[in-house]
Amino acid sequence: MAEATHMRLILHGKAAARNDVRAAVGAVRERGHKVSVRVTWEAGDAQRLVREALHEAKPEKIDTLVAGGGDGTLNEVVSEALAELSESQAAPFAFGLLPLGTANDFAHGIGLGPRDLTGCLTIAAQTPARAMDVGVVNGRAFVNVATGGFGTKVTAETDPTLKRLLGGAAYVFTGLNRFSELSACEGRITADDHHWEGRFLALAIGNGRQAGGGVQLCPEAILDDGLLDLTVIPYPEADEVPEVLAQLFEKGQESLKEKLVLWKVRDILIETNEPLQINLDGEPVHDTRLEVAALPGRISFRRP
Repeated sequence: MAEATHMRLILHGKAAARNDVRAAVGAVRERGHKVSVRVTWEAGDAQRLVREALHEAKPEKIDTLVAGGGDGTLNEVVSEALAELSESQAAPFAFGLLPLGTANDFAHGIGLGPRDLTGCLTIAAQTPARAMDVGVVNGRAFVNVATGGFGTKVTAETDPTLKRLLGGAAYVFTGLNRFSELSACEGRITADDHHWEGRFLALAIGNGRQAGGGVQLCPEAILDDGLLDLTVIPYPEADEVPEVLAQLFEKGQESLKEKLVLWKVRDILIETNEPLQINLDGEPVHDTRLEVAALPGRISFRRP
């Protein structure tokens, strides 16, 4: 797919008044690209605006749909588009991202710099679209990483201000403060020809490489290889938990590689004794049976 002729930008309402966002849109328009902007105001708006874009794609010649927000906004946009299409039906446009979130994990993982919004929107306008995989958990899509276990709670409950001040150390601080609530998840994981059973501290299923504000949970994940990268952190001895948390959030999974379960697979079945919370790009799912699959080349995406 050649460079965009009409970009539809679905913009998170909190960013609508930002001068740098307006400047980026203006700069891309000056280069001859049509950019139509739709702003979200309340819950459900992103999904409604995606449906509107699908309806208008042909008559309005919309060839790129850009999510203006964080990983959650991107998830809403892609998930709703796929929900509206049949399994064999391709989206009528490519997707792009204007990274405006707190962590911007997916953007950083693909080489988009959130400090250069004009550059990011220019990439969405001018870079040829390439096929990209999508993951699904119980039928719900994720673009970047699905995470579960204690690490998920730590990531969700870490204060954004603390993250800005301390970086990865903020997660360690939060994790140690919640140490008394720490309990292992127990379950069975089957993936392609692999099987593992036991107690685990956390797991990650990566289409992308990082989550939780820059933590490299699946550093070898590739967006278009048709596979998902599974990382399982078995539950360590009690006196090792603080060290494991520190290594995970400060250095990523590479520092724990010898202790981890690491698979590249197409399909995964996770069965747990108690409901497990899985966050799909930050959006939660709870269940005791989680069926995970890669959808190879399901969408086209404009990325560096």
